[in-house]
Amino acid sequence: MAANEKKQTIVIKKITVVAAGGHGGSWKVAFADFMTAMMAFFLVMWLVGQTPEVKKSVADYFSTPSIIEYNFSNFGVELTLEKLFLDLVNEPLKAFEQFVMPVDKRPNIMDMGLAKIQIHFLTEKLGEYTSNVQVSSDEITFEIAENYLFKNNSAEPDAEFAVIMENVKQIVEGLKDSDIKINSELPYIKDAQKSAKKNIAEERLDLVMNKVEQGLLHDRMDLFGKTTVNKISGTASKKEMTGYIKFQIRQKDKPKIRKIKPELNDTYETSESASDDVYENFVDKLTRKAEGKKAK
Repeated sequence: MAANEKKQTIVIKKITVVAAGGHGGSWKVAFADFMTAMMAFFLVMWLVGQTPEVKKSVADYFSTPSIIEYNFSNFGVELTLEKLFLDLVNEPLKAFEQFVMPVDKRPNIMDMGLAKIQIHFLTEKLGEYTSNVQVSSDEITFEIAENYLFKNNSAEPDAEFAVIMENVKQIVEGLKDSDIKINSELPYIKDAQKSAKKNIAEERLDLVMNKVEQGLLHDRMDLFGKTTVNKISGTASKKEMTGYIKFQIRQKDKPKIRKIKPELNDTYETSESASDDVYENFVDKLTRKAEGKKAK
């Protein structure tokens, strides 16, 4: 009898609902993908037809930066996550102001953080004109040979004087709370030449200082100048017989929030007063918060 019973039939229905989603239809997504592909295609076709110089510039622009290190070649600035953190900890209001205020196109070379970035910035501005570049924790020195700035045995500016001094102005115009010392050096062999050489050195110093002074845009900037006339022997080297204009940029004496680092992974030096203030404020906030909970 059981064999004669009909088996129960199980029907499984699959229902497919075709309707436009919240975006208005899948065709819009497909069309957007198509347009993106077309733009990428035309961009590649444009890039293929460009000169090697343009291709290199595009490649440099789209090069992926490190997660820790960001290079802004336009300003010669290397910004690190560590630097951002220290800015927020030591000077929170100043750091916030930098976010909301327009970017200053005049970078402060003393705030660039890394020695290699400062050297790169100087090289970018002065190129072959500068020599003997030295960078320490709070000081930068470099020199320019006399033959780039002045005519031989004269204080008359050379053809490149205006261009070089304009680049020097771009270096100093972003400085804050710094001293700039300029030394006009000239050698002499015979004692009879000393007086004339000293006069030339002083005239050169006046010209250079006037140009540099035009680039000082911020307060607490001091400019100093001096002349040095050294006697040398007739067998001196070519370098010793060359005059130089030497520049020294030094931060003023004050609690320094951050010093120049030779490498990226070196530790910034923070002032004890700034660290203590941050710690005390943090403890006060926690104490007030705990007292508020107990009162409730």
